[in-house]
Amino acid sequence: MRSATAWRAAAAAMLGALALATSLGAAALGAPSKATWRPYVKLSAVLDIVGPRSDGRLVVAAGAGLGTLGRNGGLRPFATGPHGYTASPAGEPYIALAGHGQGAGANCSFQRDDVYALRTRSSPGVVRVTRRGHASRLVDLPAGTNPTGIAFDRGGRFGHRLLVVAAAPDASSNVYAVDCAGGLERLTAAAPRMEGGMAVAPAGFGDFGGDLIAADEGSGRVFAVGPGGAVHLVARPALAAGPDTGVESLGFVPARGRGHAYVADRHTPGNPHPGTGSILRLSLARLEARGVRGGDLLVGTEGGARTVRIRCAERCSTRRVASGPAIAHLEGHIAFGS
Repeated sequence: MRSATAWRAAAAAMLGALALATSLGAAALGAPSKATWRPYVKLSAVLDIVGPRSDGRLVVAAGAGLGTLGRNGGLRPFATGPHGYTASPAGEPYIALAGHGQGAGANCSFQRDDVYALRTRSSPGVVRVTRRGHASRLVDLPAGTNPTGIAFDRGGRFGHRLLVVAAAPDASSNVYAVDCAGGLERLTAAAPRMEGGMAVAPAGFGDFGGDLIAADEGSGRVFAVGPGGAVHLVARPALAAGPDTGVESLGFVPARGRGHAYVADRHTPGNPHPGTGSILRLSLARLEARGVRGGDLLVGTEGGARTVRIRCAERCSTRRVASGPAIAHLEGHIAFGS
């Protein structure tokens, strides 16, 4: 677990090196500006970033613990007390953040700003971390499965539940819906391999509105999973595919596209894409200049942060809109904040 001193040191080390250009000059000329993910805050073991919370801070999973990221780039430790959170020692314990009025039912509800983290490998399941930083087990998943993604159903087609994808011993994935009391329903046992950042599509996302959207880095395909467990292909972007290379991180651009997009770029020594060990940031103004608008899906590759937008109406279309450092090693969700 990072100490408070370590979190402050990590933030201070990067604040002086903040490099984020503005798109105002190119926009004034009417020309699309180049959109590039750039290191924002140094954090070598960063794995995922979600939010924002009701106070505007994003939640960051890094190393064995959690932190929050403020509007000025300041990092704070979170859930470090005696009843706090410690991540799974292996695997990729991605996180999700509950919103307002999330998942009422079963005489309970998902409380706003609570964090839900995957337990991977030997003890598969989900841990709840309250706004006060107290961690407890929400649900166990079947032995032999390995959770690879997590997202909330904010639209309601899945009953406002927490959605979890877990790899099975064969080449398939299970998709589960979890209620606020830990009730578990398996929606399908025959989904393709999917991992990394996952999100439920807004209602306007064509035929896939309200579906769970997830990616398979191995094949480079992006899939939609419906409430009944049916799986459909959304798109196969023209991007490199393969382990530690293909599509990994995704998120839906908010309707009011102000601020920035954020994604984790984990330091991975010995990998062809060793990462910058930082949180990357990209101005939504830059993306808007590239034709991105609210409701579009952003999908980034694990290797190099090559990013496309997917837009679905009567049909789905893709367009390359951004890239990152060539060494980038993306993980988890694409989040949006100020």
